[in-house]
Amino acid sequence: MPKISVVIPVYNEEDNVHGLIAQVGQALAPTGWSFELVLIDDGSRDATVARMKEAAASTPWLRCIYLIRNYGQSTALQAGFDYAQGDFIVTLDGDLQNDPADIPKLIELLERDPTIDCVSGWRKARQDAAISRKIPSQMANALISKVTKVQLHDYGCALKAYRASIIKNLRLYGELHRFIPALAVEVGAKIVEIPVNHRARTAGVSKYGIDRTIRVLLDLLWIRFTMRFLHRPIHAFGGVAVGMLAIGLVILAWLAGEKILFGADIGGRPLLLLGVLLTLVGVQLLATGLIGELLVRIYHEPEGRRQYLVKPDSASSSSRPTS
Repeated sequence: MPKISVVIPVYNEEDNVHGLIAQVGQALAPTGWSFELVLIDDGSRDATVARMKEAAASTPWLRCIYLIRNYGQSTALQAGFDYAQGDFIVTLDGDLQNDPADIPKLIELLERDPTIDCVSGWRKARQDAAISRKIPSQMANALISKVTKVQLHDYGCALKAYRASIIKNLRLYGELHRFIPALAVEVGAKIVEIPVNHRARTAGVSKYGIDRTIRVLLDLLWIRFTMRFLHRPIHAFGGVAVGMLAIGLVILAWLAGEKILFGADIGGRPLLLLGVLLTLVGVQLLATGLIGELLVRIYHEPEGRRQYLVKPDSASSSSRPTS
């Protein structure tokens, strides 16, 4: 079993595949650690797959996974995590902007301090265009850190090292690969950040466009919701629902009083429409929260899933709970 699994998703990186595999080997072979490179092709349309197969024929520590279509980076990473067998799992991008020579530095830090579960890279001297990449990234990092309460300088750096016990407790959907540190904290991880080398892209083209910003914002809403309300969805919807219901019912009661006591004509008043709208929306939000509570229980109870995780060293000092 390998000690280190390097997980790298690639998409249309035919010009970088051979160099990437060679540099990973050059970084890890001198350490004496057993390792594997799990390379995931995310439905490439160029010669990436052919290059991977060529390399796999002569590289015993290379494991190739070929997805049937382009699923996106999060799903490709999840596939790599599922197949990885190492005690430590390292991720980096396939465009060679991350330097594989930094991998031993991250692993040594994990070995030296058993309380650390994740070492995140920080591209302190980032080699990208300032206006289109660096400035938007700095703004996004500040926003993500504020929302998730996990303070990192560089969420976008793909070079990270994890203990496998942490990664195996995570599931990535959509575009959540950007938020792995925040997800890891939710399962009890301690994270540190260290500067790493960053290089300019020399081959291939970037796969990121302006639509990435919109996806980040939407995923950030989801992360914030799950961190606060995953096991109590009624709290997310209930407060707004009760507020709307209270205002709507007060409006309707006021109008009803005017109609009964003074015979006022309220049928065409906008206030009536506002009261009805607030009451209906409040009821719908309250029902949504109740349905969410039911779904949480349906998810956990039939198969005995627990709502918590315990530290590994606590299992030996207490009896195992019955499901």
